[in-house]
Amino acid sequence: MLIFPAIDLKDGKVVRLYKGDFATVHQVAEDPVSTARLFYDAGARYLHMVDLDGARDGRRKNSEIVRAVSEAGLKIELGGGIRSMADLEAVFALGVWRAVIGSAAVSAPDFVRQAVAAYGPEKIAVGIDAKDGTVRTAGWMEDAGLDCLAFAKKMEGMGVKYIIFTDIDTDGTLEGPSWERLAALQKAVGCSVTASGGVSSNEDLRRLGEMGLYGAIVGKAWYTGAVDLAQAVREGGPQ
Repeated sequence: MLIFPAIDLKDGKVVRLYKGDFATVHQVAEDPVSTARLFYDAGARYLHMVDLDGARDGRRKNSEIVRAVSEAGLKIELGGGIRSMADLEAVFALGVWRAVIGSAAVSAPDFVRQAVAAYGPEKIAVGIDAKDGTVRTAGWMEDAGLDCLAFAKKMEGMGVKYIIFTDIDTDGTLEGPSWERLAALQKAVGCSVTASGGVSSNEDLRRLGEMGLYGAIVGKAWYTGAVDLAQAVREGGPQ
């Protein structure tokens, strides 16, 4: 299972939120590039980045930071504010390895089909952020009124091979992932699923790996010292 340490960017700073609430934003590290280098030194070779400004407002403000972080040697999957083919071209030009389409997958599903056709399924992931099983968009602030499993099946039908699933109620809580919803998603689709939200320990990561998940995102648990990243990477297997 691939381990994706996470860097969330807002106004150029490394931040975390609690359950996606922007009112809870707080800085957790001084510098994105030095943070990425710490991840690399621990053995991680992948990085999950979110441009929170782009996710909420549709305008990415942190591109130069993404470019700088890409030089740290990690494969970056980037989400937030990617809503057009022009956006995809721009983020891949920054050195991004895989683009994560979130809100636009709901508002413009044909964009997802076009993106997969243009760049291939390995370069595109769809981020499904859900609360009580319902998809949320616009930085988790808007209820799309879509069942997350039905939406995942729709995305799979469009050629999507990678899904990043976040249960908003677990994100930033350190209370454990959404085990039942992750299992239901694995059963519903044949896509490679990355778990996001709630990881609280290395034991959580071991359990996610035993479920056969493709990847797991580690955010707050690393910043608080609750997860030993080097150990997680070793136990996750080849990265």
